[in-house]
Order: sequence, then C-alpha cells, then structure tokens
Amino acid sequence: MPQLIKHNAVSGDSWLTLALNEGETADSVALPAGDVIFPLAVWQARKTEIISCHKRIGLLLQPDNRVEDVAGDLDYFIVIAVNFPKFVDGRGYSTASLLRQRYHYQGELRAVGDVLHDQLFFMKRVGFDSFALKDGKNAEYAIDLAFTVFGDAYQGATTQPQPAFRRRA
Repeated sequence: MPQLIKHNAVSGDSWLTLALNEGETADSVALPAGDVIFPLAVWQARKTEIISCHKRIGLLLQPDNRVEDVAGDLDYFIVIAVNFPKFVDGRGYSTASLLRQRYHYQGELRAVGDVLHDQLFFMKRVGFDSFALKDGKNAEYAIDLAFTVFGDAYQGATTQPQPAFRRRA
C-alpha cells in the first residue's frame, strides 16, 4: 500500500480508489460506500447517483483526461488524484498547474502512481499538496530529502508566482 505524504508528514489515508476490473464498465461497477476516489469515466457516467450517495467525493484523473471536462464540477471534489503511470510521464504536472492556476481548485491535489521522492519538490511547485509514494518507497526518507534539496527556484510557479528577480526587487 502506498505511503501518503500530506503537509510534509506521513499521513493516514481514508480514501478508497475505485478501480474498474476486467468486464466492468463505468455504468455497471458497484459504487462502494465511504470516501471514494472515482475514475473520470465513472464520474461522467453516474454523476447524479454519486452526488446523491456520497458526501465526500474524489476524482482520479489519468494523463490523457482533460481537465476542461470537469472544470464545472470541481466544487464537488474534496480530493483530486492525478495518476503518474510512469516516472517519465510528466503530463500530470500540467494537469496540476491547470487545476490550481486556471481553474483555482482549492481542495487536496494528490499525486498517485509511479511517484518517487525525486519528483516531490517539483510536484509541490505546480500545486500538489499530497503524494502517494510508489509501493516500497520510504516516506520518511522522501520527506527528509525532497522538500529541502533546493533552497529556492528561479522560475515562478503555482506555489511562488513571482520569479526570483522580481522577489529581489
């Protein structure tokens, strides 16, 4: 089970991520109770049912999902999980940046999938505030190194909109 880092500390996770098994479709999958992170296809197919049955709703976005498709629904989501299927797939960074900067999403933004400590500093800069580390990775080690490896950054980002030369002035 992945270890969750939230607010630069190891955290418990009450959320269940719904996965479609072979032969299941978004229309046919059983909706579990509790705090559930729903794949985009399930959300789109059963939005009304999910809203009526769940108080706390999460959304799972894959790299090829478009943020624009859920822009009007962002107020429903307590957490949005963005999947990184491979270490080298950086599309989730753009997704996070769009959610925070263009659509002003204020809820929890969680990086999931192939998440390693090397990425955490950069993920935080684009707006992620929680990270589900890949299985077998040490969360304490990641916290100790990831957020302190660089003292500052030259470029502006979601977490620091002003570039370094503007901050000095």
